[in-house]
Amino acid sequence: MKRLLTLAMAVLLTVMVTFADNGKRKVACIGNSVTYGYGHRSPEKSSYPSQLATMLGERYEVGNFGKSGATLLRKGHRPYNKQQEYTAALAFAPDIAVIHLGLNDTDPRNWPDHRDEFIPDYLALIDTLRAINPKVEIFVCRMTPIFNRHPRFKSGTRDWHAQIQNTIEEIAQIADAALIDLYTPLYNRPDLFADALHPNEEGAGIIAKSVYSAITGDYGGLSLPAIYGDNMVIQRNKPFTLKGTANAGDKVTARLGKEKKTAKVNGNGKWQMEFEPLSSGEGLKLEVKCKDKEITFSNIAVGEVWLCSGQSNMAFMLKEGTFAKKHIASSKGRGIRIYDMKPRVITNPVAWDSAALEGLNRHDYYIPTEWKELSPENAADFSAVAYHFGAMLADTLQVPIGLICNAVGGATAESFIDRRTLEYHPYLVDILYNWRSNDFVQPWVRQRSSQNVANSKNPLQRHPYEPCYLFETGIAPISGYPLRGAIWYQGESNAHNIEAYEALFNAMLSSWRNAWQDEKMPFYFVQLSSLNRPSWTYFRDAQRRLALAAENCAMAVSSDHGDPYDVHPKEKQPIGERLARQALNNTYGYKSVTPEGPTIKEAECDKHGTVCLKFDNAQGLTTGDGKEPRTFELAAETGLFYPATAAIRGNCIYLKCKEVKNPSRVRYGWQPYTTANLINSDSLPASTFQENINK
Repeated sequence: MKRLLTLAMAVLLTVMVTFADNGKRKVACIGNSVTYGYGHRSPEKSSYPSQLATMLGERYEVGNFGKSGATLLRKGHRPYNKQQEYTAALAFAPDIAVIHLGLNDTDPRNWPDHRDEFIPDYLALIDTLRAINPKVEIFVCRMTPIFNRHPRFKSGTRDWHAQIQNTIEEIAQIADAALIDLYTPLYNRPDLFADALHPNEEGAGIIAKSVYSAITGDYGGLSLPAIYGDNMVIQRNKPFTLKGTANAGDKVTARLGKEKKTAKVNGNGKWQMEFEPLSSGEGLKLEVKCKDKEITFSNIAVGEVWLCSGQSNMAFMLKEGTFAKKHIASSKGRGIRIYDMKPRVITNPVAWDSAALEGLNRHDYYIPTEWKELSPENAADFSAVAYHFGAMLADTLQVPIGLICNAVGGATAESFIDRRTLEYHPYLVDILYNWRSNDFVQPWVRQRSSQNVANSKNPLQRHPYEPCYLFETGIAPISGYPLRGAIWYQGESNAHNIEAYEALFNAMLSSWRNAWQDEKMPFYFVQLSSLNRPSWTYFRDAQRRLALAAENCAMAVSSDHGDPYDVHPKEKQPIGERLARQALNNTYGYKSVTPEGPTIKEAECDKHGTVCLKFDNAQGLTTGDGKEPRTFELAAETGLFYPATAAIRGNCIYLKCKEVKNPSRVRYGWQPYTTANLINSDSLPASTFQENINK
């Protein structure tokens, strides 16, 4: 400390000579190449300190003290405290110091050997600034992201960046300094980082806006996510989380029904409150107030809320389906409310214009929407599967049903997974690399997306099929809004790689449950239907196994309503209702509702070569067309399958095949477009399956 004070006195003398008091508050932007504006054509105009100066106006003087390659660590390969920029920053004697260091400390020459010195070295920098000006405001920044394209990402940078990030948060607490988050606003914008490390001019503007808001407390006043609104459905019997932004330090007051809550806005402009669970209610009002604004939402209902997502078969509209006029006409008065997130651009085989491409990069993908009570006018354009799912729930539960739909035609599973989950997955991390030429991604997906973005000059152009994109634009904005569970109809765009999909499915399930902080969130999905695509037999069986392995997860079979030539079967009512059956039985405890068709339990072979198949959900085992059970096959150890004759006896199936004397495996419905006909007394079909036979 004595050394620091001596240094401070020397610097103060320099300050007295160098800088005249002009009455402005001095802001020192201390950092590395990101602060300097590396890669910009004119850093003196476009670096974040330059843009910050414009935002702050004439009452502030902003100095850029960024040094490319600088480390916070004093034993690093280019210590900031040995650079001219450091000396100049001290001589500037700032009233406000914004420190963004640590990125270069992820270099293998630095963090592995000197990590224990990071906190002391950072605190020494802060102490030095405070010795010069005891009233200086210190802002410590969470580092901007480093993306997977960085050459050292998997070899250490990814993990060291995260460790340093956590350490910086500790430093802010130890030093009693304000913490600015520069990571979150840029983490979903990899298109702004040409080299995966340095943000371009637009990215620097995002940094400047974050720093401006932190310094001034100006976050634009009271605002709530778009998912809150008139006519919304609040999930019953769960705490209702309300969150938003407002100016730092303000008090937000909210009243829902008879309950009143208050929250103080934190330094990052965020606030959150939680209301006690409600069991029922309609016509409720939510009032949210801050000193500068009041927002009121009316006609709120309490009921059951479900997220309905996936690709085109979930997006498939009620007006496109079988018996459309009948279903549309009967949609009124069902007690259903919808929040329908429709994309601005459809992934048809066309090249998008520049406005669409720029909007995609800025996450302006979904058309702004609002909660609506279901009516024939809006039901026609709503998801048919989601509607029939909600209608069955509404009829059975007799409570309002809220359906949030954000399905996108052709979408991949990886596009619905958050970036961090993929970055830290030992296998799936590679799906992030050059995704439009990556074999993880289905060729059709790569071709269509490349066609859509053909007019873009940005090599990092975003697209809805890109890994993480639909999570960032469609899931993250509604995450945390309380709901009961999710239904999912997707897989057509991943059916080329079953092994990858198995990993993707579990990663997505984990990603969503983390987003809602609900490890047991119910998740029900549709198995791919029948279609003349060779891989679909294996894919359907993989989906069956995934449903069995995951907790609070179940599947609806759709193969009996397929079309050999159309990937969009038109009869969606049975599919939506089969999803509803799973929810009613597994989530709501209606055990009298059969959740699904016959599900294979075990296969046994006697000494005569007759195979006995036992099933769950097999009450009233029969066939859908009244004919003999078909599409059963047996194989010996050689793996060559032969058709087997099948007979129903009670709740079991008995198989025999003259070509296979010693069966070891059995399969059913093993055709891309299958005519499999096994059902139970509720007319629910059995799934495609392949199983080993017990001897």
